[in-house]
Amino acid sequence: MAKEIVIVGAGFAGVAAARKLGKKYKKDKTVNITLIDRHSYLTYMTELHEIAGGRLEPDAIKYDLRRIFHRLNNVKLVTDNVSEIDHDNNVVIGEQSNYKFDYLVLAVGAEPNDFGIDGVKENGFTLWSMEDAERVREHIIDMVYKAAREHDPVKRRALLSFLVCGGGFTGVEMIGELVEWLPILAEEHKLNPDEISFHLVEAAPKILNTVTEKEQERAMKYMRKKGIDITLGDGIAKIAEDHIELASGKKIDTYTSIWTAGIKANTDASEWGVEQARAGRLVADQYMQAKGYDNVFVAGDLVYYEDPTNNNMPTPQIVQAAELTGDVAATSIISEISGTEKEEFEGKYDGNMVSIGSTYGVAYLYDKYSVQGFIAMFIKHAANVIYFLSIGSFYYAWLYVRHEFFTIKHKRNIFRGHLSAHGNILWSVPLRLFYGAMWLVEGLKKTFGMFGGQSWFEDEVVFPFPWLQEEVTSAASATETGEVVEVAEQIFSLNYVYGEEPMLVFDEMPGWFASIMEFMMPNQDVALFMQKMMSLVELGIGLALIAGLFTFLVSGLTVVLVAMFCLSGMFVWVNMWFIPAAIALMMGAGRAFGLDYYVMPWLGKLFDGWIWGKPKHIYTDNIG
Repeated sequence: MAKEIVIVGAGFAGVAAARKLGKKYKKDKTVNITLIDRHSYLTYMTELHEIAGGRLEPDAIKYDLRRIFHRLNNVKLVTDNVSEIDHDNNVVIGEQSNYKFDYLVLAVGAEPNDFGIDGVKENGFTLWSMEDAERVREHIIDMVYKAAREHDPVKRRALLSFLVCGGGFTGVEMIGELVEWLPILAEEHKLNPDEISFHLVEAAPKILNTVTEKEQERAMKYMRKKGIDITLGDGIAKIAEDHIELASGKKIDTYTSIWTAGIKANTDASEWGVEQARAGRLVADQYMQAKGYDNVFVAGDLVYYEDPTNNNMPTPQIVQAAELTGDVAATSIISEISGTEKEEFEGKYDGNMVSIGSTYGVAYLYDKYSVQGFIAMFIKHAANVIYFLSIGSFYYAWLYVRHEFFTIKHKRNIFRGHLSAHGNILWSVPLRLFYGAMWLVEGLKKTFGMFGGQSWFEDEVVFPFPWLQEEVTSAASATETGEVVEVAEQIFSLNYVYGEEPMLVFDEMPGWFASIMEFMMPNQDVALFMQKMMSLVELGIGLALIAGLFTFLVSGLTVVLVAMFCLSGMFVWVNMWFIPAAIALMMGAGRAFGLDYYVMPWLGKLFDGWIWGKPKHIYTDNIG
């Protein structure tokens, strides 16, 4: 008879256990594996703050279990809610069906712990599920919406006061997202961002207790720089609808209190007959075997095991520990089935990383390396990508990269929007650099005579204007060579192509254009001045395009110049790509890895200030 393995909970621990068992028994028809969860997807819990803080859409961190297990057909996926476990008959009882088991893994995770504090359940917002994150997100949008229509300045400030209780990883990451997102919402709703306030409250004397003091200080410094009011050593005594009260008696007016002060084991597990320890966690041994049961194992945030390799501290409720405990639970079941020796749990953690918004983070790695800023954030993203690769999902690894780097809005990632795929600006950068280099080379040729070119700063006219041709010929006859300048071979390096002379766009200057040019440059002195200035203009165009400065205007100028060169009889068809390339670059190419990224927003604000004055709060009661 086939062995039945049932895993309850498809979080990091449950997925790790199911994948290990699925790989081991992929071709073994005597072992059946069932993974049960109330959702059909894995919620990437470490990124919930990005959903709550408006950085990502909810679907960005929902990963379909069918895709994760698409190569492990022996893992049966079931969407159900487990209500009871019958240990006497080895049956998992769900709302939809019952599931017989020979071996059982409990990995249903944790939930917020309110510690019985008055008002948390009624007025606080937790952040431990997708539903929580979406509720926080909607509430924040609603508060800004109401504030935009509120006439009373005191109430408006309370509506725009956002408080996070808990200085652990979740709390710090959540307040970091709010600091970035709220000014964006304020602008959308015509609110003064100076009225927004941010508060972080921690009952302990320090934040982020799983990293060193160095990371703690860096995080504190950064948050205070961002205007976050931090309260330490003073816990929350009560949460009301419109304010919170601290143990010290201090009161903070706010309609938004996000509770991240602690977690406890999933309360459903308290009815499953396994001995409980602190915060309701289920007691297990070094093999993740539930105390009192030979065929029941515990993994993830649910397990309570005092690890001797880590000063007898309980296994931490972090992703790495969840995966390790899930792996050990699966290994123990394999050992039970095969009759081999079990492997003991050993807590080895690579480090802890926390983001404070989208561009800054701190990390403590391998018990010795402290990093911050871009490097810390890059490592955090890399760790997430590696996770998806470790579960064999290249699809979700790419999806993560796309969500975090390429489809992000409001410049909220470590590259500050430079990689944004909106408008495909990034992909125009190589064209901008190449196009700029072409103009730079031509400018250097004409200005300094470099790259085999003829300097336009000599005292001879190289423009082939008919009314100046006699003067040009006369000037050339006085030179040592006595040769007339062959302009068509000097402009844009017009050389023979494949042994043939390149075809000019116009063999000669149209009469109407000649009349305009004769009016603008009636004599040789003016022509000499114009050609020297043209040399400098081309040089400037090249430098501006390479630097990504005023790209729209400069690209438009190149279209005008190329048109002039064509009409002057100095441009060939083979180089007509200059015009479509310039038009393509006019779509904001300088905003990706260019100076326009900084200069254009600054100029926009400057001109906006000149035209409209300083933004003020606008009441919008009559706006539907």
